[in-house]
Amino acid sequence: MFNPSRLSLVRQRRRLTAKALAEAAGLSPVTVTRLETGGNEPEPATIDALARALGYPVAFFFGDEPARPDQEGASFRSLTSMSARERDAALSAGALAYMLSDWISARFNLPSADLIDASQERDPAGAARALRQHWGLGEQPVGDMIRLLEAKGVRVFSLAENTRNVDAFSCWRDNVPYVFLNTWKTAERSRFDAAHELAHLVLHKHGGPHQGKPAEFEAQMFAASFLMPEPDIRAKLPRAVSLDALVIAKRRWGVSASALAYRLHKLGILTDWLYRGMVIEIGRRGFRSDEPNGMPRESSVLLKRVLTDLWHDGISRSHIADELNIPPDEMENLVFGLLGAPRQLGVDAVTPENSATQVGLKLV
Repeated sequence: MFNPSRLSLVRQRRRLTAKALAEAAGLSPVTVTRLETGGNEPEPATIDALARALGYPVAFFFGDEPARPDQEGASFRSLTSMSARERDAALSAGALAYMLSDWISARFNLPSADLIDASQERDPAGAARALRQHWGLGEQPVGDMIRLLEAKGVRVFSLAENTRNVDAFSCWRDNVPYVFLNTWKTAERSRFDAAHELAHLVLHKHGGPHQGKPAEFEAQMFAASFLMPEPDIRAKLPRAVSLDALVIAKRRWGVSASALAYRLHKLGILTDWLYRGMVIEIGRRGFRSDEPNGMPRESSVLLKRVLTDLWHDGISRSHIADELNIPPDEMENLVFGLLGAPRQLGVDAVTPENSATQVGLKLV
């Protein structure tokens, strides 16, 4: 039967009001509203019109009830600048990611979640140190944040939201942690977002909505401590440095110039006066939108291996999209653009040294 929830999900994913969808489909707004509330069973011609307007296969609207990230349980950072339409579009992307994740999980044994529960920890920096110790990271910088999260059982998907108002968000679903990252940001800021969302997963799992300034401050402190451990910072930058020297040094920790300057200030290495001057100079040079000495953007190692293995089994992106009944572009938006043949994915062949098992991935 026609599933009203799936119509609502796709309309919100396309950032359309009921009125706008009705106009695009040549229907009345009342008809769309009644369909979404289950008041009508639509005629085939009506479904065809909606599918064309939304760019989704007709079969999508006849699927099971979709799981969807809960608005109260998802950690959005920029609620003040984010519109309800942007928020709902991101949550709808999360629902599509759940579908894809379930499809992959049915075919591969993915790493189990290996996070600590630090909801009782009052010191975010202490929680970051505890997680580093739990994972055996020592005090060294994290080389690849997304790879680390995936190896520890976090499902990481991308958000191509075409807006900077949606930084990232995270949530738990059936004891599986998820992180969604906006690919419009610089590589350094995306890494910090990943660490920020990791903080929400370990600090606020049982704390209700991950919203409000206190929770955001805690997540920021956790992320800074996790990416830039104090002992390593003090060993490499024991005294104040110039902005040009900081731009060179920041590559070690894979963070932005702003994040490193803030960390140095909090650790007392930069005085208030030096920090204020550095912030002004960072703004003057336009570092916030164009990060200097930038690093390569991280992507999903796990999804790359999955797609490569599937390609070698003759399963293409169109096969997956057809099984999920979603447009191929929606899949591409979720998997960091990692679609196509192995060489397009940056993987020449699957070998023992270059296999999915490197990230704990095994075929079922």
